[in-house]
Amino acid sequence: MSVPEERLFSAEEANAELDALRELLPKIREARHGLIRASERVEEAVKVDGGGVAAPGWFAHQQVLKAGIEELAARGILLRDPESGLVDFPAEREGRRVFLCWRLGEERVGHFHGERSGFSGRKPL
Repeated sequence: MSVPEERLFSAEEANAELDALRELLPKIREARHGLIRASERVEEAVKVDGGGVAAPGWFAHQQVLKAGIEELAARGILLRDPESGLVDFPAEREGRRVFLCWRLGEERVGHFHGERSGFSGRKPL
């Protein structure tokens, strides 16, 4: 099985993804919260009676989270922080690999960082 080539984004291509991300990322965050809450209920039930409890919504939240992450991966977008909606778009700048960086709430993709610097190393485009 061959590994697909990594998609490299221009700033324009990354910005074209933002409307879809503004819709998808809150769903991923809520599904993650729901999964955490459901898992906590299961953990408490295990402490009390040894388990055997199906937490309401656990499977539904798990499916939404999985589908959202798979959608991002299929589009070549890297989810860095589901809580804040932080994503990276692989790119090239001045002949080196970088990540265009965007977080939910920002108007457009306006920053990038190197492979090892992460969010704290963001620089304006």
